[in-house]
Amino acid sequence: MTLSSSHPPRRRVLRTGLGLTATAGLATLAVPAPASASTRTAADGSPTHRTSANGWPMEPRADTSGAIWTRQVPGSSVSVALRIGEATTVLVHVIRRYHYEIDTLVDGEVIGFRPADSTLKGYATNHASGSAVAIRPSWYPDGAKGGLFPHQLATVRDILRECEDVVAWGGDFRRPNESWFQIDVPPSDARLKRLAARIRGWQDIPGQGAGTLALGA
Repeated sequence: MTLSSSHPPRRRVLRTGLGLTATAGLATLAVPAPASASTRTAADGSPTHRTSANGWPMEPRADTSGAIWTRQVPGSSVSVALRIGEATTVLVHVIRRYHYEIDTLVDGEVIGFRPADSTLKGYATNHASGSAVAIRPSWYPDGAKGGLFPHQLATVRDILRECEDVVAWGGDFRRPNESWFQIDVPPSDARLKRLAARIRGWQDIPGQGAGTLALGA
């Protein structure tokens, strides 16, 4: 059972004024380790590929890299651009559970890939690698906590437990951002591959995966 989108979180009043700056604020927030984007170097010291704060390759554009695909979240009208592969599998699962179990989402309320440029700082660089999403950023202003009802927060915690430290939530950051979910391990991490495989397996098993409301299982 989902809470209708006609009943926003109890801090929705923050959308006025502070809410207008939330998306822009993604570019300037402090980030847990790793602290910033970096540049990989070849043996001769020359740069090879810039990486986002969580260690994933950043892309200048979605239409030319071939690494970023737009995927519709099953059971919703939401489409989101993400890095093809395990990152997409995991983040689409997170968005889908949010849609089913926290509040109904509509297209345009989830921000995925954004091209790498000078406006992205700190953990917001994870947008440029297609390994993070912001769900309703204007509803959850930079630095504000308490935007979720207790049962919504319990579902977020259940999602994080299910993802076994592969996914981080911005509500736990030193400067909170309750709209933010990111892949919190590098591309080669075995935990990511195991989680993605498990999520794919749920698609074939009745009563498993997003929308089953197995809170705390």
